Amino acid sequence: MPQHCPEPSAWRRVQTAWGLPDLAGKGRFVTANLIDSLGNGLVMAFTVVFFVKTTSLSLVAVGAALTAGQLLVLPVPLLIGRLLDSYGPRLVVAAGNWISVAGFLGFLFSHAAWQIVLWQFVVQLGSTAFWMGNSPLTVLVARGVERARWFGFVRALRNVGVGFGGAVSAVALSIGTVAGLRAVMALNVVTFAVAGWLVITMRVADTDEPAGAGPAEPKPAGREQGTGDTPVQASAGYRAVLRDTRYLRLVATNISFVFASTVIPVLLAVYAVDHLDVGAWAVGGFVVLNAAMVALLQTLASRWIEARRPVAVLVWALLCNAGAFAVFGTLLVLPGWAVIAGMLLAMVLYTVGEMLGSPPTSELSVVMAPEQLRGRYLGVYQLSWSVGGAAAPALLTALLEGGAALPWVFLTTISVLAVPLVLGLDRRPAATSGAAPAGDAVPVAQLDRDSAG
Repeated sequence: MPQHCPEPSAWRRVQTAWGLPDLAGKGRFVTANLIDSLGNGLVMAFTVVFFVKTTSLSLVAVGAALTAGQLLVLPVPLLIGRLLDSYGPRLVVAAGNWISVAGFLGFLFSHAAWQIVLWQFVVQLGSTAFWMGNSPLTVLVARGVERARWFGFVRALRNVGVGFGGAVSAVALSIGTVAGLRAVMALNVVTFAVAGWLVITMRVADTDEPAGAGPAEPKPAGREQGTGDTPVQASAGYRAVLRDTRYLRLVATNISFVFASTVIPVLLAVYAVDHLDVGAWAVGGFVVLNAAMVALLQTLASRWIEARRPVAVLVWALLCNAGAFAVFGTLLVLPGWAVIAGMLLAMVLYTVGEMLGSPPTSELSVVMAPEQLRGRYLGVYQLSWSVGGAAAPALLTALLEGGAALPWVFLTTISVLAVPLVLGLDRRPAATSGAAPAGDAVPVAQLDRDSAG
């Protein structure tokens, strides 16, 4: 007799329609991500004001101390990569949350510039550990299915959390009391401690599960098949990463996305207000539009992404970015009545590029790496964020000083130049097409077959 599959529940049908992954049994992972995003939203929005209000330091001194603390973190991803290979993503993510707890406690008792530098370094160290470990942990949680949806969902959670955390910070700042600011920081201490506990106690794929159930946490071993032509030994370390030109092309491509991600915090307001005579209220509206589109549409975008090759999606993302930056630059020659409409078009293109670019780059950064050296690979990948994020503000503002159109010409150019770097990333070299890649590297090729089917 024919067997009938049970009808999916109403909630599952909603999840499928909106591009959400299957959340059953993943509550701790989801909650930990939401807590981290809320905390980052809180801290990003009011750290400078917190220290100005709670110390006797000037605004310039506080800004310099925070920048110095962040610069000290630049080489840290290489160390965290080794820890990921040794201990696995779950322990690294949990430790990242608890390190952030120590940093937020230090913030509460900081009065001198050197203390701010120290504890900013600790907070950024914890944040870097969390986000470096979160991508491979997402792969473990996904267990080989709905991976694009999971990466998109995590991205949407991050936007919702950052936005809501920023709103809570605005309320705290409106109250304006030192006690209120300290209370928000103390709340971060508690929530990040809980997030670490949620991660360390969550279940992920076990090493003794049957094949196909999903990847397990990294284990010490002798050899792994990499993405290149020859097997990779764990002892090869970062030398193996630097020899993997395909992966380095992904890292170079990601730098263009890193620069793109700094447009809103670095360029948008000063460009619109000083060079386009657009009111600050309009800039705020466009920022809200960006956050709302990502929060509401990212999972739907991920549903679209999962049916297509990641390389094709990345090309579309780069072209959307290039189009957005070209429109931003041409606003200088448009009449005043057309500037707002042009900014709206540019912001929509920019946000679509953001939604399309984030899931496949996060996914490829994990699945293109051989399992035994995945942490080291992610350490190099994270450097594109660290170095790019540190260089972008200085470079883009210097270009803006030299001419209002120059930063947009630069951003458009690097987006277009990244397209040929992306082509072929999801195809294994012919010399190893018959070899089975290690760990979770197989889905890179599998994605092509899935999209064809």
